Amino acid sequence: MALDIVVRSLLQVELFAGLRPLQVAELARRSDRIVYKPGDHIISEGAMGDAAVLIVSGDAVRISAPGQPGINEPVADGSLLGEIAMLIETEHSSTVVARGITRAIRITRKAVHEQVAADPRLADHLSHKFARRLDAIAQDLREIDQLMAKVETSPAAYQRQQMEPAHFH
Repeated sequence: MALDIVVRSLLQVELFAGLRPLQVAELARRSDRIVYKPGDHIISEGAMGDAAVLIVSGDAVRISAPGQPGINEPVADGSLLGEIAMLIETEHSSTVVARGITRAIRITRKAVHEQVAADPRLADHLSHKFARRLDAIAQDLREIDQLMAKVETSPAAYQRQQMEPAHFH
């Protein structure tokens, strides 16, 4: 896979949006290009991850996830799998398998740490992106908590409210 294809693929990932062209080019240079054959595990639930995997093209499917064994969810081109593994030691929470020839980019923790050591702005960028994601998750959890509180205090009233037609003003 040519370097320009790797760079273009990385630029499509929200996590890397906003990086300077030289930062993305360096990340691309440090990344591994992988071709998975049908049946190859791209990531495996319970396995320790040492890299994020960006699906560039092909046919891959998520076959397990927490609380969802036996699912069969297609993984779209441009999906970044196991992204936290490129930063810290972590266990994969799902299994993704190639159904057909699948081209991917592996961004190893070692490569990211080396690049961060040479360019601390990359660490700032990544920490900012992950912090925004955590804020969004926290907001989603607050909204779920509020809904659950409504259901717990008055389940019948909540059900009636959900059945009423919406009124727009």
